[in-house]
Amino acid sequence: MAVTLTGGNRHDVTQLLPLVDAFPVVRGVRGRPRLHPRYLFADRAYDFDIYRRALRARGIVPRIARRGVVHGSGLGRTRWVVERTFSWLHQFKRLRIRYEVRADLHLSLLQLACALICHRKLSTS
Repeated sequence: MAVTLTGGNRHDVTQLLPLVDAFPVVRGVRGRPRLHPRYLFADRAYDFDIYRRALRARGIVPRIARRGVVHGSGLGRTRWVVERTFSWLHQFKRLRIRYEVRADLHLSLLQLACALICHRKLSTS
């Protein structure tokens, strides 16, 4: 899991490539560790050809819904994972409403919450 923190007035797509580059190495069963995930699922907000090309150049297959097309792209099956993670993050009250003025404090609380979520999921499985 990788997170970044930006200002509230920044569009999400501007952080797509830095977030993909910050993703940790994925180790498989055997062979060389993957530096990036195989697929990237995203909604219509990320539908720009420049980002599709940049993802393909990194060896990632973009699964991004097209703008102007009727719903039914099939991303709903994987989109709920993101929405569920947002719900888990909002269980931490300090993250639901940002009380911290300093960005480094808020980022550290966000990273701590992500670590706790990963610990809970890994310890139950």
